[in-house]
Parts: sequence; structure tokens; C-alpha cells
Amino acid sequence: MSLLHVAIILPFLFAGGSAVCHKLLHRIHTGWFVIPVPVLLFIYFLLQLPLIQAGNSLTETIPWIPSLGIDFTVYLDGLGLLFALLISGIGSLVVLYSIFYLDKRKEALPSFYVYLLLFMGAMLGVVLSDNVIVLYGFWELTSISSFLLIAFWHNRDKSKYGALKSMLITVLGGLAMLAGFILLYTMAGTFSIREMIGSLDALTAHSLFLPALLLILLGAFTKSAQFPFHIWLPDAMEAPTPVSAYLHSATMVKAGLYLVARFSPVFAGHAVWFWLVSLVGLITLIYGSYRALKQTDLKAMLAFSTISQLGLIMSLLGLGSAAAYYTGVNDSLFYTKATMAAIFHLINHAIFKGALFMVVGIVDHETGTRDMRKLGGLLSVMPITFTIALIGTFSMAGLPPFNGFLSKEMFFTAVLGIMEMDVMNMQSIGAVFPIIAWVASIFTFGYSMVLLFRTFTGPAQFEKLAKKPHEAPIGLLLSPVVLASLAIVFGLFPNLLAYSLIEPAMAAIHPGLLLPGDRFVVSIHMWHGWTPELYMTMGVVAAGIMVYRFHQRLRVLHQPLFYRATLNAAYDTGIRLLHGGSRRLTNRYMTGSIRHYLIYVFIFFILSLGSGLYRSGGIALDFTAFAPVSLYEVVINLVLIAAVIAIPFASSRIIAIILTGAAGYMVTLFFVIFRAPDLALTQMIVETVSVALFLLCFYHLPKLKKEEIKLPFKLTNLIISVSVGAIMTLIALSVSGSKLFDSISDYYLKYSYKLAGGKNVVNVILVDFRGFDTMLEIVVLGIASYGIYALIRLRLANEADGTSRAPITAIPENRLSAAWRGQSNDVILQTISKVAVFIIITFSLYLFFAGHNEPGGGFIGALMTAAALILLTMAFGIKTIREVIPLDFKKLTALGLLVAVLTGIGSFLFKAPFLSHSFGYFDLPLLGKTELATAVLFDLGVYMTVVGITMTIILTIGRDK
Repeated sequence: MSLLHVAIILPFLFAGGSAVCHKLLHRIHTGWFVIPVPVLLFIYFLLQLPLIQAGNSLTETIPWIPSLGIDFTVYLDGLGLLFALLISGIGSLVVLYSIFYLDKRKEALPSFYVYLLLFMGAMLGVVLSDNVIVLYGFWELTSISSFLLIAFWHNRDKSKYGALKSMLITVLGGLAMLAGFILLYTMAGTFSIREMIGSLDALTAHSLFLPALLLILLGAFTKSAQFPFHIWLPDAMEAPTPVSAYLHSATMVKAGLYLVARFSPVFAGHAVWFWLVSLVGLITLIYGSYRALKQTDLKAMLAFSTISQLGLIMSLLGLGSAAAYYTGVNDSLFYTKATMAAIFHLINHAIFKGALFMVVGIVDHETGTRDMRKLGGLLSVMPITFTIALIGTFSMAGLPPFNGFLSKEMFFTAVLGIMEMDVMNMQSIGAVFPIIAWVASIFTFGYSMVLLFRTFTGPAQFEKLAKKPHEAPIGLLLSPVVLASLAIVFGLFPNLLAYSLIEPAMAAIHPGLLLPGDRFVVSIHMWHGWTPELYMTMGVVAAGIMVYRFHQRLRVLHQPLFYRATLNAAYDTGIRLLHGGSRRLTNRYMTGSIRHYLIYVFIFFILSLGSGLYRSGGIALDFTAFAPVSLYEVVINLVLIAAVIAIPFASSRIIAIILTGAAGYMVTLFFVIFRAPDLALTQMIVETVSVALFLLCFYHLPKLKKEEIKLPFKLTNLIISVSVGAIMTLIALSVSGSKLFDSISDYYLKYSYKLAGGKNVVNVILVDFRGFDTMLEIVVLGIASYGIYALIRLRLANEADGTSRAPITAIPENRLSAAWRGQSNDVILQTISKVAVFIIITFSLYLFFAGHNEPGGGFIGALMTAAALILLTMAFGIKTIREVIPLDFKKLTALGLLVAVLTGIGSFLFKAPFLSHSFGYFDLPLLGKTELATAVLFDLGVYMTVVGITMTIILTIGRDK
């Protein structure tokens, strides 16, 4: 596994480690254990600067699903490195800031840092993935982790509302983006972004090119809060300030910008791309800056400011795509200045907006409010915070000598230059671009001054504050001081970034404009003479001062554009209608009757499979190749039929359970005479455990009694049951009587030992050939066991105090089911179980270790172990089991899943696909020549998981009164 892969995986590994560190060393703030991760990542990516600056790139691949063309391919070029440095660099400062912002005594720090590290790893995965399917997976993981971070204070309704809103909008956009990726794959025949760029001619001529373009832009616009999808970002400000400083200024909201930049080589030559990206960006720019002026909450103002600035960068990326319309080097390079401005402002925005979010957090932390109507006069008590705020707001307003001034001037150059395009009638329509840019810059200047001076100057209103204001501690100030210093450094010395970050990123966005060995010219200076851009800036300052001085008197700035028809109202109405409609629909079919639910399932089963058989002509009844039926099969079949028929006529639930078990054991005998020992063992143990589970469940049900059932009720049951039986019989006979293609079993029989080193084909299929299926199955079973535990535990907790939903750590003995409460009075059962348990467990271990070559395996061995523990529980009671075996089976389930997943990941170390296994023969002391297979480690995870799942379910239901 390459270091580039490790860089992506490292935050995920440390996510679990941080929680462990908190549990072991809870007196130390968890952030101190987390901060080495982004710092190390930042150093690693800094070390890649010489490689990327020289015009090279770094590519590493780990096969994942090679048959589908899906590999974990990471690609580091100028664009990826730029975003990786922002993610890790700003991440380091945010973690440092959070250590002093979040109180370790009041906040759930393990959860916070787990979510933060998950987000960090997901963002790195987005910007470094070359395979679009892998990119999509990380993309949606950023939505999920940001949902968890925004809802961190989940006891607040606004936090939950904002988290849900952001996830719904961004996830829906992500699904649209996935559809666009699939269309690109359909056209290009590859999931690789670099290969798509290489087959550009075939893509642009395809009829699916425009739909793919629109779908991918939809994903980018929703993620980067572009109008009209921006509505999630202001509500996301309910997150803790470190989250806002990281996700909503420097990272997550930049993911959409990254997507547009990354796919510009594919779509830049299309007019729809140019108009949508540039116009949507400009509309977002002016709308966000206008709305920011109307805010009285500091974070809300920064939220709309972020929307506006994202629109600015988006519009620059759109304007930069104009370079694709020209073949001459000089003409095309003229329009790449917009791309240069976009990259530079992307860096600048992350710096000054991160600092401003931290400043707002400090003000809130030290005064108890973000409401500017209660603030004022803080300069006298918070001079350092004021200085940081001054640098940040002046940079955002585009004033010299700060970095924001330079990128704002470059923005003006780009919008003025677009009027010189001689295509799409831009020489006349293009005049709209500088007008919108200039007006939006006035609003930007105005709200920047409002944010600074209304907070820190003017009359003090300390009596309105919840706290007595004072300067923040050095820990809170350190991160914003670093960012403010960078705003000054990159303002005075912008060319530090010219050929280290900006030019390589431009080369990644416009790979086809330069000849081999050539480079873009990047030269950024504070003074260019008396240019139109400078005059525009002077006009912005003059008009902006007027807006700042008189904005409270301008009624138009404080009235809603539309009183009722707002985007937020449309979202709320849509959610309310969807919720109401789904509730009404659900209430129609969710009647609480299990019979009704089975009818739905069986009717769908009958119609789908029956129509499929009929339409495909797959009904083929050929009995000539069938083997003769032996006497044993006839007897077993008759007993099986008799047991099944007798179940509906059982007079008690116990008899019904016994008959059900008898039917299962008859199936076991079928497996025995058909020489399938693995299946026979599995079926026998499953029936044993199932009977115990049925006994526990039916113990809580009322006594079985006969009811008067009307004829239509019986006829419905008869028709459905006969239909299901007939369909299954037809399917079984048709499958046996026809052979459309060669059976895959021949492949397994041939290669089970050659490729996997196992003679037990069934076990090899479970842990090797179809190991991914097995892993997903144990994950589903684990979730089910946790669900059962949570439901019963929650109900018992509610019964204990009437209303509380707080979990209870131990269930009193008097709450245990009578079937499990105390020891059994059967001395014989207790005596036999003491011996039988050890025999059963020994046999289960044999099944586990021998399963790769003999009948057995982790699943069968685990069920056998669980059966032994159930026997012990029935004989001695739950209380005794808890004392003798002080094992938390829920944690055992989690540990088993972790072992299975880590075994799969381990194959990446050898550049093999996920869950690839190996085997070999070794001379071991005492054992001699012995085969060792890595599949046994995966089987161990299955063993631990199944034991944990089974015992969690059994003991949880047994504890229920």
C-alpha cells in the first residue's frame, strides 16, 4: 500500500483510536490525541511540493473490483495537492482551536473527533480519487459525516433541522452526480477521470454528453451551496464553530468547486458548461452578498458571505472555461487568468474566512452571544481579537495590503476580459458580468465593515451580555493568528504561491493548452498602475462606505424579497407534504397485522416470479434426468409433510414449536443422505438455536386459543399458500429440468484448492470466493442484534421511570424472563450440561480450525459454541452466566466485524483486491508441515461475530420480563 493510500486511510484509523484514547486517558483533552493526524498529513503533502512543482504527478492503484473496472486509484497532481494541503492545514488549526473551544467536561468529545476525522478522510478521498465510483463513495461520506457534525448538539431542534436539511440537499445532488458518472462510463467505457479526459473526442460527440454535464453540475452546485441550493448552508451554522470554520469555509463547500475544476477538461468546451457555471456563480455571488447585509447574527452573516464567495470562485471557473474555445496559445492563455484568479481566491478565502469564523467563535465564547444588536465596544476588552477580525474583514472586502485585494483585482480583470470574447455574442452580453461583479463587491465591502465595526466599535452594551467580555486565552487565539498572518504574508508576497500551488493547479485544470515542457505564466503584483480594475476598486470602496453608513436606513435592505414565496418555505412545504403523504400511505398498509404484511410479500412474490417464468418461457418439466427416489427419502418426506400440516392444528404454542423443529430436523436428514455434511451441521444447529429463540419469544405471548375464522379468511390463506407452493415447485422443477448455461459449481470444484488452498468447497466459497457477501451478511446480522438489544433495553428503561429514554446498564434480576430468571431445578440437566458444554465447545473449535479442508468453518463452529452457551444458560440461569462468563457479547460482535474488515483491508498492503487471501505450507514445531491460510483470520471474525450476535439476541430477549 502506498503512502498516498495511507494518507487517506489514516484519519479513519485514528477515528476509532481517538475514542479509545479518551476512554483510557479521559483527563487529557481528546483533541491532543487527534492533532498529530492532520499535522502529519500536512507535512507529507508539503513534501510532495517539489514533485508536483516540477510538472509531475503521483499515481497509485489498489485493485478493488477489477472485473467492473473499479479500483482504489489515487492521483496526486497540482489540483489534488492544493486541496489536500487545505484539508490537512486548515484541519490542523481547527483541531487546535477546538481543544480550547470545546469543554472536555461538558461535550461528547469522542464523538466529535470521530466525526471530524471521518470527514477529513472522506474529503481527502474525494480530492485524490481518480475512479469516479470511489470518488462518489467518499463524496457521500462527507455528507454523512457533516450531518453528524452539524447535529453534534443534537438536543437543539435547530441543529437537527440544519443537519437534515444539509444532508438531504447534498445527498440528492450526490445521487444526480452518480448518474452523471454512470453516463460518462457509458460513453467512455472507463471510470477513470484521466482516461475520460483522454477520450474527449468520443465523449463530446455522444448524445449523453449534455445530460452527464447537467447531472454532474447539479452535484457540484448542491455541495458548494450555489443558488438556489444554498439554503442548507445558513442552517448548518448551528454546528459548533470549529465545524463551521472547517467544513463551511475551507473544505466541504469547496468540494463542488473541486468537482467543477476537475471535470473542466471534459466539459469546458461546451457552451452550456460556460453559461451555467459562470452565471450561476455570479447570481450566487450577488445574492449571497445582498443577503449577508441583512443579517444580525455574526455566523449567519458569515454563512451568506461564504455563499457569495463560493459564487465568485464558481463564476471564475466558468469564465476560465472560455479558454477551451480557442486554439491559439495566446488567445486561450488570456482566459486562463480567470482560472488563476479562482485558484488564488480559493486559497485566500479559506484563510480569511477560517480566521473570521474563529473570531466569531471567540466572541460567542467570551460574550455568550452572536447577536450584533447586543454587541459593540469590544475593542477595548478584546484588542487581539479585533486585530484578527480587522485583517480578515479587510481581506474579505478586498483592501490592500491583504491577500483578498489581489484576488479581487484578478476577478475584475477576468470579468472585464470576458467582454473581448468573439463568440456567443459576449462583446455585448459580456457587459453584464463586470456590472454584477462590481455591485456584489459593494455589498461585500459593506457587510465586511458591518461585521467589524458593529461588533468591536461603538457604544459598549456589556449589560446585555450573558458574560463579562474579556480577551480570549492564547489557545483560542493561536489558530486565527496563524491564518491572519498568512493573509498578510500572501498579500505582500503572493508569488510564494505562484509556481508552488497555483501554476500546477492551473495545469491540472487546463491540461491540453500547453505544449510538453511549457508552463503557465503566473505573476501576481500589488500594483499594476492606474487600471480599470483599480478604478472599480475605488468605486467599490466609496459606494461600500455609503452602504455601511446608511444600510440600516435603507428599507429595501431589510425587507424580504418575497414575503412568502421563499426557497426555505418551498423546502419546508415540500418536506411537510412528503412527510404527510408518506405517513398517510404508510398508515394504509402498515396495519399492525403480520398476516397483512405476509400477504403483501407473497402476492409480490407470486406476481413477480410467476410473470417472469411465463414471459421468459422458462417452465420446462423434464423428469427423464431425475435420480430414483429411495425409501429413506420417501419416509423423511412423509414425516416432513406431516409435521408441517400438523402445525396449524397444534393446540399449544409448545407443540407448534416442536413440530416446526421437527420439520427443520427432517431437512437436516435430507442434507445427510444427500451427502452435504456442512449444510446438515448448519441446519441442525440453526434449528436448535431457533427452537430456543422461539421458546423465549412465545413465552411472552398469550395462551393459544381457537378462534372462529370466516370462510373468506381461510380461502385467502389457501389461495396464497397454494400459489406460493406451486410457484416454488415450478421453479425447482424448471431449474432441474433445464440447463441454460454451465454451472459455476464446476469452477469452484476445480479451483477451490488451487486458488484458495481449501478442500472444503463450501467453506472456501463463504470465506474466499464470496467472502464479500459473507462480510455484508454478518454486518446485517450485527445491526439486527443491536436493534433488538436497543428496542428491548429502551422499553425497559421507559418502564422503569415512565418517561426517560436513558439507557440502563444493568437489568435487575426481577426483570428477567421467568424462563431464565434462576437456576433450573433439574439436577440431571445441570450435571449433564457441565460435561456436555466442554464437549460441544471442543467440537466447535475443531469445526472452526478444520473447516477449510473438512466439514465445518467459522459459521458452524460459532453456532455450535452459541448452542453450548445457551445450554449453560438454561441450566444455570442468566445471573450465573454473567458471573462465570463476564463477556459483553455486543462488544464481541463489534470485535468480530472489525477483524473481518481488517482482514479484507490487509490485502491492500500487498496491492491485492479487497478480501484477497493467500495460503502456504510451513514447518511448525510439533505439527510439522502445516497449511496456513489468511482466510482463517476472516473466518475468525465470522466466528466471533456469529457468537456475539446469537448470544446478544438470546440473552436480550431472555432478560425481558
